[in-house]
Amino acid sequence: MLGILFTDKECKELEYVLRKELDEMLLDLHDARLDGDIKNAIAKRYKIVFRMYARMASPKELSRYALNIRAYL
Repeated sequence: MLGILFTDKECKELEYVLRKELDEMLLDLHDARLDGDIKNAIAKRYKIVFRMYARMASPKELSRYALNIRAYL
């Protein structure tokens, strides 16, 4: 396990970057042009980024990104 100290401004920036990455992956998961293997890789990455975001987001904000990955595969 690694630990990093962030200032408040850096923490907000990291939260913003993670939110934008989650948004992009959600768009990709909705894209019918992508095949199952690619969507599976995106879903695995989504889980990792979601867990990172969960460490700093409020439950209300987090619920926006909680989803059933199996629905998109």
